[in-house]
Amino acid sequence: MKLIMAVIKPFKLDDVREALTELGVAGMTVSEVKGFGRQRGHSEIYRGAEYTVNFLPKTKIEVAVAAEMVESVVEAIQKAACTEKIGDGKIFVYQVEKTVRIRTGETDGDAL
Repeated sequence: MKLIMAVIKPFKLDDVREALTELGVAGMTVSEVKGFGRQRGHSEIYRGAEYTVNFLPKTKIEVAVAAEMVESVVEAIQKAACTEKIGDGKIFVYQVEKTVRIRTGETDGDAL
């Protein structure tokens, strides 16, 4: 089992959700986060004064999937979140050692 974490631009969330739903992904966790990558933020002008925005708003998606679904889920997220502009985000894949559904006690693949 794998945990896929993607950090994307907030306005691409619905596109990613739709792409994952088409693949049969049953659930996901979504968080509003802030961060920066290579671009190191950007400058904006507000009421005539220029200021630097160091942390940009992003959306973090976490999805647990069976190992055989990883490539198709990563590909779906990449296609749906891509704007071909700097700051599109990143996708991380982690190994999950154990999963337990709290309500029923089901474990691992049954808990998804």
